[in-house]
Amino acid sequence: MWGRAKTAKTRVLMVCMGNICRSPTAEAVLRHKLKAAGLDKTVEVDSAGTYGGHVGEPPDARAQRHAKLRGYDLSKLRARRLTAEDFTRYDWVIAMDEDNLSRIADLAPDGHTARLALLMTHATRHSGVTAVPDPYYGPPAGFDHVLDLIEDGCDGLLPWLVPSPPPAGD
Repeated sequence: MWGRAKTAKTRVLMVCMGNICRSPTAEAVLRHKLKAAGLDKTVEVDSAGTYGGHVGEPPDARAQRHAKLRGYDLSKLRARRLTAEDFTRYDWVIAMDEDNLSRIADLAPDGHTARLALLMTHATRHSGVTAVPDPYYGPPAGFDHVLDLIEDGCDGLLPWLVPSPPPAGD
């Protein structure tokens, strides 16, 4: 089935613009859900940004605060920029919105094997929502809305990350 992992270890990269709000939140949420599902040893998660202006910085304090209220720890994460090597290292490169998906596609080297996708295409409770909006310039409630969307998208993504069973007879 398309989208299912074919190897024992699946690698997922969450991507937004600056890697200080949405993608580190998505990284922490997916890690939490993978651990709860017993998949934390078979799926690796990281995050990056299409813009390099925040490299080395921790996630936005507001993102950290809102995530912590839901049990997600972003404090050890640091922003980094998407690289050409990410397209061979990761099986999935998942964007938070169409603009970043377009930037990702532009940066992807020819012949890459990563699956490029929007996180919200996997959401089940927020049908019709295509993007996780950037909360950076908005009110505090925007960070809770982002968490709602990311949790939904990660719930829907999880089944796609389960390693496929070996063919019968192997």
